[in-house]
Amino acid sequence: MAADMPLKAPYFRPAFDWSGFYIGGHTGYHRGSSFATLADPTVATTSSVVSGLIGGVQAGYNYRHSSGLLFGIEADLTFPNYLPSNHVVAKFATARSDLEERWDYFGTMRGRVGYTSGPWLAYATAGFTFAGERFLNTPAGVDVEEKHINVRPGWAAGAGLEYAFAPHWSVRLEYLYAQFGKADVRFRSGAQYNSTLDVQQIRIGLNRKVDWPGSRSWSPKTELTDTESDRWEIHGQSTYLGQGYPAFRAPYTGTNSLTPARQAQATWSNSLFLNARLWEGGEVYYNPELLQGFGLSDTVGLAGFSSGEAQKSNFPYPHYNTSRLFVRQTFGFGGEQEELASAQQQLAGKVDVNRLTLQAGKFSVGDVFDGNSYAKDTRRDFMNWSIWAPGAFDYAADRLGLTYGVTAELNQKQWALRGGYFMMGAVSNSNNFDTQVFRRGQYVVELETRYSLFSRPGKLRTIGWVSSANSGSYRETLNDPALNMDISLTRTGRPKYGYVVNVEQSITEDIGLFGRWSWNDGKTEIMSFTDIDASLSLGTSIRGTAWGRPDDTIGIAGAINALSRDHRDFLAADGLGPLIGDGQLNYRKERILETYYAFALTKQITLTADYQFVTNPAYNADRGPVHVFSGRLHGEF
Repeated sequence: MAADMPLKAPYFRPAFDWSGFYIGGHTGYHRGSSFATLADPTVATTSSVVSGLIGGVQAGYNYRHSSGLLFGIEADLTFPNYLPSNHVVAKFATARSDLEERWDYFGTMRGRVGYTSGPWLAYATAGFTFAGERFLNTPAGVDVEEKHINVRPGWAAGAGLEYAFAPHWSVRLEYLYAQFGKADVRFRSGAQYNSTLDVQQIRIGLNRKVDWPGSRSWSPKTELTDTESDRWEIHGQSTYLGQGYPAFRAPYTGTNSLTPARQAQATWSNSLFLNARLWEGGEVYYNPELLQGFGLSDTVGLAGFSSGEAQKSNFPYPHYNTSRLFVRQTFGFGGEQEELASAQQQLAGKVDVNRLTLQAGKFSVGDVFDGNSYAKDTRRDFMNWSIWAPGAFDYAADRLGLTYGVTAELNQKQWALRGGYFMMGAVSNSNNFDTQVFRRGQYVVELETRYSLFSRPGKLRTIGWVSSANSGSYRETLNDPALNMDISLTRTGRPKYGYVVNVEQSITEDIGLFGRWSWNDGKTEIMSFTDIDASLSLGTSIRGTAWGRPDDTIGIAGAINALSRDHRDFLAADGLGPLIGDGQLNYRKERILETYYAFALTKQITLTADYQFVTNPAYNADRGPVHVFSGRLHGEF
C-alpha cells in the first residue's frame, strides 16, 4: 500500500531567492553638465562639466513573482571623490564676486521592474532624486565668505544587470540618468545665481541579501559577513572621533597656528575591505572608504598632530576614496608553514614561513613598513601622529596618506627584509603625484629581526629611506630676501633621506613596551607627512585582564619632536610648513604626552577616552600648553 501512495516531490531551495530586503554599496564614475548664470549686477554665463569617481550605499526590497517578474523599491546615497574636479559644478570669478558651486551628495528613491532568469536579473528603474549642494561666494573686498546650502529635487531613470553569485550575494552594473530642477540662489551681497544640472552615472554595486526570521532562506547561524566562499572575504569598520581643547595662552597667531580659542572638531570614517583570492598565491585587495570631518584648526598647528583620523583635507560631507587597490603575489619556498589570520588586509590561510611576497598598486607606505603591535592603528590605539608613526619619516603620500608603489618582502622565521619604491607628490602637501617614475620617488628598505628576551618575544625594525622630489630648500629661501620667504620659488629636484628604529617588546601576556627613534636630514621642505626632523617616542600598552576586563586596553606614551637648524630658522622668519607656521618662533622641542583607555562594549565595538598634553605646540614656547580631550567610538567586523 505504501508503494502505491503518491510521492511528494522534495523541495529544493533555489540558489538565490530574489525576494526580500538587501543592503549594499557601489562605486563608479559620474559626468554632470551645467549651464549657470551669475548677475552681480553684470550678467555672466558659463557651461561646465564635472566628472570623476563616486561611491555610496544602497538598500531596497524586491518581490519576485512566480512568472519571473520582479518588482522592487530602492533608496541610495552617492558621494563624490575628494578631488575638487570631482565635485565643483561651476565657478565664476568676476570683478564683484568669486563664486563656486559644489555638489555634496546625490540621493534617489526609485522603483525597479525586471525579469529574473536563474541567477540573472535585468531591470529598469525610475523615480525621485535629489542633490545636496553648497554655493560659496566671496564678494570683492570682503574676507567673509557667503554660504548657501541647497537641496534641489529632480527625477532619475536607468537600467541595470545583476548577477547572483552566491546564496546571499549579488553584483550589478547599472546606468542612471538624473535631471535636477533649476537652482536659484540670492546672496546677501546682492549677487543672483542660477544653474541647471543633469548627471549620468555608471555604477558597479555589491548587494547582500538580508533574511528575516521565518523566510525560506533564513538560518539562525547566518551572518551578514559570511561570504559563502573561501575565495573572498569582507571586513569593515566605522570610527567616529571627536576632539577638543579649552582656550590656551597665545600672544600671537600665524597662518598655520592652532587657534588659541577653545574649539571642538570631529571626523567620521567608514571602510570596507574586499579581499579575493585570484589563484594560488595571487590576491587582490580593494578598500573603498567614505571620509568626513575636520581636524582641529583644519589640521594645522601641531607637528605631532593630535588625531591620525584627521587627514589634510576637510570634508563637510562624506567623500568617497579608493584608499587601497592592489595585487599581492606570494611565492612559498617550502618547509615549515604558518597560519595567517583573516584581517582587513590579509586573507586567511596557510603559507610557507620561508616566502617572497610582491605587492603593487595603491596603498599606504605604513601598510608594509613600520609595523608595531602597540602603536600603529589610530582607530584602535594611540591617536597622535608622532606616537602611532615615526614623526621624522616623511613617507611618500598624498593628503590622505596614500600613494602608488611596489614592494617586495623576503620572510624567514627569525627575520624579514622588505624593500619598496613609491611615487612622491608633485609638490609639498599635494594630491598630485610626480609622474617621473624612478627619477622622482621614494625608496624604502626595512630589516625586521625577531628575538626573545627573558622568554618574551620582541621585534626590532630598522628602516632607511631616500627620496628624490621637487622640493624647496630652507637655507636658499632664507638667503634670498627677494623670495619673500616663498619656498616654492626654490623648488627643484632634491634628495632627502632618513632612518627609523622601531622596537616592541612583550613583558607579559598583557603588557607591552614600544619605542621609535626617527631622523631626517632637515634641509629641504617636508613633502608628505609633518614638520618633524627628529622624534623619539616611548610607551606602554596594558590589557585589562588584571581587573577583569581582558578586552580593554590602557595606553600611555610620550614623544619629543625636534627641528633641524635650517628648518627652525625658516619658521622663525615667517615660513610655513605643511602643518605649522606661527609667524614667529621661540624655539623649544615639542613635547607630547598621550594616554587612553579603550573600553570594549562588545568584541566588535570599542569606546575610547583619550587625553593629550602638548607643551610647546609647533615648537613655540610662547604658545600653550594645550590640553586635548578626545572620544572615539569604533566598530568593526
